[in-house]
Amino acid sequence: MPDRLHPVVAEKRDTLISQAKEKGISILITDDFRTVEKQNRLYEQGRSEEGNIVTYAKGGSSYHNYGLAIDFAIQLENGHVIWDLQYDGNENGHSDWMEVVDLAKNLGFEWGGDWESFKDYPHLQIDFGLSIRELQWGKRP
Repeated sequence: MPDRLHPVVAEKRDTLISQAKEKGISILITDDFRTVEKQNRLYEQGRSEEGNIVTYAKGGSSYHNYGLAIDFAIQLENGHVIWDLQYDGNENGHSDWMEVVDLAKNLGFEWGGDWESFKDYPHLQIDFGLSIRELQWGKRP
């Protein structure tokens, strides 16, 4: 298992932050590399622990565990962090969230909001064509 964000993903994360800033959108990366233990704690949320279900991936079954995923949110000028898909802080008539998603997709990220089953709107990943099963078997990009 890796112990940090993949260098290509880290570079694209930094580019995404810069490109969003150029559009007047401040984003905060709320999560990136995640240990198997942390993933298991998140999985228990909304199940054996209090809170809402935030993931369907147990430890070792998330691209975060392989350093290939990040989560983001919008950070307002006053420092508050929001997950509002409609918010248009730069007042250009387009959702800031979707502007960030478009930038991310252009950088090669897959967006969790496009998934058929569980919509994971803050989630962005680059899987390098590898499935979770291949990663679990030890394949690495």
